Amino acid sequence: MYEIKENRRELFDGTEITTYTRDVVSANILQVEAGTTGYKGGDTGHDGRTYFRISDEASTDIHVRPFMDRFGCNGFEVTLGGDCELETMIRALKFITKVLEEESEEVYD
Repeated sequence: MYEIKENRRELFDGTEITTYTRDVVSANILQVEAGTTGYKGGDTGHDGRTYFRISDEASTDIHVRPFMDRFGCNGFEVTLGGDCELETMIRALKFITKVLEEESEEVYD
């Protein structure tokens, strides 16, 4: 299988959350990390935070471009080249989804 590591991460605003990291390995390697405080009952002012990160660890043909409007960063786009990149990105996004779903369920248990 694959190893999942539990981490603590401090976000840009000082919020600390638990995150989970794993490597997604094929001809390329992605490292993916995700975490959330779960549902907190409202917007940012209620301290709800969600975080994810995908990084190239080896041989990934990836290009990420933020796009801006007059108010600042409005999002980002990702372009991948190659079949392995498609495969590993699908697995990385599934891991992110699994972590966020499982961590957000804890609030309602």
